[in-house]
Amino acid sequence: MKLKPIKTENDYIEALARLEKIFDARKGSKDGDELEILGILIEKYENEKFPIDLPDPIEAIKFRMEQ
Repeated sequence: MKLKPIKTENDYIEALARLEKIFDARKGSKDGDELEILGILIEKYENEKFPIDLPDPIEAIKFRMEQ
């Protein structure tokens, strides 16, 4: 796969498919390097497109107390 920024949902799906294919690649190998870079690109895309807000502090305390 030619590495490029992930800009669209289609790019994201392709990157995930490639990541799945090379998931068990050895660190330091060509595929291992690609795996590491894909992970960084995917993480960046997910953080931009699917942000997870911090919980409301009061609600977090209430939740913790209930547990």
